[in-house]
Amino acid sequence: MPPTSGLLPIREYILVALTATAVTYLLTGLVRRLAIRVGAIANPRARDVHVAPIPRMGGVGIYLGVAGAMGLAHQLPALSHGFDASFDSVGVLLAAGVISLIGALDDRFELDAWTKLAGQVMCAGILVIFGVQWVSFWVPWGGSGDSFGSVLVLDKNQGALLTVVMVVVMVNAMNFVDGLDGLAGGLGFIAAAATCAFSLGLLDSSGGDVGTYPPALIAATLAGACLGFLPYNFQPAKIFMGDSGSMMIGLMLAGATTSASGRVPYPQFSGKDAIALLSPLVVVAAVLFVPMLDLIMAVVRRTRRGESPFAADKMHLHHRLLEIGHSQRRAVLLIYLWAGILAFGAVSVTLFDDAAALWIIGAGLVFAVVVSIVPRLRSRNQPGT
Repeated sequence: MPPTSGLLPIREYILVALTATAVTYLLTGLVRRLAIRVGAIANPRARDVHVAPIPRMGGVGIYLGVAGAMGLAHQLPALSHGFDASFDSVGVLLAAGVISLIGALDDRFELDAWTKLAGQVMCAGILVIFGVQWVSFWVPWGGSGDSFGSVLVLDKNQGALLTVVMVVVMVNAMNFVDGLDGLAGGLGFIAAAATCAFSLGLLDSSGGDVGTYPPALIAATLAGACLGFLPYNFQPAKIFMGDSGSMMIGLMLAGATTSASGRVPYPQFSGKDAIALLSPLVVVAAVLFVPMLDLIMAVVRRTRRGESPFAADKMHLHHRLLEIGHSQRRAVLLIYLWAGILAFGAVSVTLFDDAAALWIIGAGLVFAVVVSIVPRLRSRNQPGT
């Protein structure tokens, strides 16, 4: 029997997230040994911050944590019904496994950019096959009478194309930002936790409909797995997640958000709720604002120099924070701060629609700006500078 309508299985979601944390933490040590044995080692390069060889392929441990937690969810009284109502969780789990395998091969053999891009598109196709694709979203035009805006309904081809584009962009955004110890793992945790909170809001607004379980489950397992990986990855890192982790995190975030997009109760909103109506896109933009900005800046910078957008350099956002005078740990924590303010700020606005949330977000952003530029202000005030 499905769970009673209106009851949210919060305890089961927490249990699943903690299981992902524990499994990832316990297995990452074994994955580290495997990476050393097969030669998946990140040797220092000119653009890298680390100075000693570090094993990578840690994303395999993250995926095993996600898979273990998904297996537990399938056996729990309430969350098991989500698998019957939708194939979203299974599709994301399968696509994440494939892209993690592609990333593991890259961690060992250094695949070329076009091969990885083809793999990313293929994994996005797996999501589409399992029904994980955009179906509709609100636009601020086309309203009639008292309504403001309208819901844009996509056909299967349009929804599939949008899903593929979003997966590729989010996968590469997470891949580009993976440059400091603990950075991608922490951003993955923050983004997944914010997405989970947003998805739980959708679940509550639907009255506990089991069809709304998958996006919160996908995000909860990813958040837990990223948290379990951080003890190995925070500076000084014992293992890097590599492309097997960063690409998988991007894909799962895209999968959770896309799954949530089809479950937004548009008829419940009016024109004054424009932010809430755009909530899937707002949350996506917020949780990945930092890596997306880094990705866009990198593409523009490299193409202006006549280089490939995939060419590596040492001018990413985290590199610039180091140049300003921040330590590795402080630079990572600063990016956590920016991402957390934007992500949870967007979620609070979409869920609570409270003007006070906007003031809190604004104050948080001012604080983040001040903290970010403090080293540069100090250097200017020093004698002889």
